[in-house]
Amino acid sequence: HDSFTLLGGAVPLINMLLGEISVGGLGTGFVSIMMVALLGLFIAGLMIGRTPEYLGYTLGASEVKSIMLYILIAPVAILVPTAIALLTDAGLSAMTTNGEAHGLTEVFYAFTSAFKNNGQNFAGLSANSSFYIVATAIAMMLGRFALLIPALALAGKFARSKRRFHSGSVPTDTILFGSMVLMTALVTGALTFLPALAVGPLAEHFSMFGLS
Repeated sequence: HDSFTLLGGAVPLINMLLGEISVGGLGTGFVSIMMVALLGLFIAGLMIGRTPEYLGYTLGASEVKSIMLYILIAPVAILVPTAIALLTDAGLSAMTTNGEAHGLTEVFYAFTSAFKNNGQNFAGLSANSSFYIVATAIAMMLGRFALLIPALALAGKFARSKRRFHSGSVPTDTILFGSMVLMTALVTGALTFLPALAVGPLAEHFSMFGLS
């Protein structure tokens, strides 16, 4: 992937950052898109002053906490080790081929790929050092196991709850619902990862035109 165009390399990166729910993203992304849909329903409920619910299941305080915990694991597992790698000699020493914006993208991609457990990489990063072996292994375990905890907790809460359909329940087979899920995914992803993308692949792309 290191041979892709500057924005071309950002495409698989964004696919992973969106939870692999986008077209072309490797992996099922089923749990991710469910969490995005539930988050969108919660936000919509706040906007119209109704208790949010999904398929007859009410989204209370404990359910929303599980959703938010799931959403926050990714930025912690990806952005924190990326920042540590860019601030330490152990992390910077792996940038043997590229530096600056492209080097940042390589490090960012390494931890994103490890967290998403899909095996992609930018080959310009020499990530066979002890630092990257340990750091990416931690990110991989968080992506594989830490996400299961809030997801299974939420599933357990729904399993113990009774379904109660109301006349004002949001239908899940409409364009409005699909648009809400799409915008929730885009806005949440942008608020979380756009700054890192801006100083990585986007900055590198605009540098070709002398704009950064």
